[in-house]
Amino acid sequence: MVTKTNEELIVEKHVNLLHAGFKARAEREFEPSPAMGDFRWTEQLILSTYYQAEHGRPPENGLEYRVGRSEGGFDVLDFKFLDEAAWTPEDVDIDLSIPLNKRGVGREIEIPIPIYGGGMSFGSISEQVMVSRARAAQEWGTFMSTGEGGYPLALLPYKDHVITQVATGMFGVREETIRNARIVEFKYAQGAKPGLGGHLLGDKSTAAVAALRESVPWVSLFSPFPFHSVYSVEDHRKHVDWIKMTNPEALVSVKVSTPTDVDMVAVGSYYAGANIVHLDGSYGGTGAAPEIAKKNIAMPIEFAVPKVHKYLESENIRDEITVMASGGVRTAYDVAKAIALGADGVVMGTAELVSMGCTRCSNCERGQGCTFGLTTTDPLLSQFIEPDWGAQRISNLYASYALQLKDILRKLGLKNIRELRGRKDLLRYIGKGKSAS
Repeated sequence: MVTKTNEELIVEKHVNLLHAGFKARAEREFEPSPAMGDFRWTEQLILSTYYQAEHGRPPENGLEYRVGRSEGGFDVLDFKFLDEAAWTPEDVDIDLSIPLNKRGVGREIEIPIPIYGGGMSFGSISEQVMVSRARAAQEWGTFMSTGEGGYPLALLPYKDHVITQVATGMFGVREETIRNARIVEFKYAQGAKPGLGGHLLGDKSTAAVAALRESVPWVSLFSPFPFHSVYSVEDHRKHVDWIKMTNPEALVSVKVSTPTDVDMVAVGSYYAGANIVHLDGSYGGTGAAPEIAKKNIAMPIEFAVPKVHKYLESENIRDEITVMASGGVRTAYDVAKAIALGADGVVMGTAELVSMGCTRCSNCERGQGCTFGLTTTDPLLSQFIEPDWGAQRISNLYASYALQLKDILRKLGLKNIRELRGRKDLLRYIGKGKSAS
């Protein structure tokens, strides 16, 4: 029998009390309160996400689980559902799978839901959270990304479901981790802070984080905005070739932010040899991303996706590259709307953290700032998340998303998620201050 220390017992008591209170609020009939969230991630969306992570289905107690109150973006779009007589019959199985390699050469990879987990590095989140995400990805047959902080050894048992990221700071980039990966992701820019690069402040760069990143402990780490070796499509091609030489079987994803010429960037990524172009719009990222950047620099994802989709179609290459969207995707309805606008699938990040207790308090940049032990590298606070528990909650959230996506497709008379791609005609603008149907 293992005897727990006083510190471990205090941590266990604290996290149990926090989650018990949070669960109670999500379970009961909803009572409005401005205690958490914002206009995009409202208190109702936070609590309903927590509820879905608990039960694997959307709430039935009045909590809003489809939209927020931002008066823009996905919140002012709704679907034109058909009359019930025209719905896809209940006995018809709805297919949610999408391919990640459409080029006709290389490894064929298909995921059973149009979702995988976005890059959150060891340093920005704890190792326990990373393992939780990897286990959930393995259970669903999908993926999660390491982010730019390297590849902790604890992820090795799940390597077939881990995307390793190569970012501008090259932190923790090693040939062996590239060889481990079925997908390698280049992060050229992040939608929440384009032009700023990555930031990890000194109090989060613990000895363990610094060892993985091959840096000095307790010193702030800043990634440059660009790869200083990439200034053209030809340079970009050299990067892709580097990965292919190191791991010929790996698919290559290119994560970019959403400038006004993002359509040209996507076409360039295709001609450089990428399999996936990952469009990361504004409003993504954790609370560590500066608000002034999120609200004033990048293009919102709901504008970037149709722009890229249309241009790829005009170049007759749309069916040869997979387009994944992220940056403000919070719900199953957001997932479906992004696909209707032209994406193949989406990349989730914040919603996974919310499923484990994130309240959007925006203290992510601080080493001891996260009440629930999610965006922390503090050895004691990190114990708040037990990986089996975290994995189950993310898996339950995905199960709820799958139920809702099938329901949406059924009400649109569709049989698979691929039929929804680019169907802007199935969306309607509902305006500010109105509710989705």
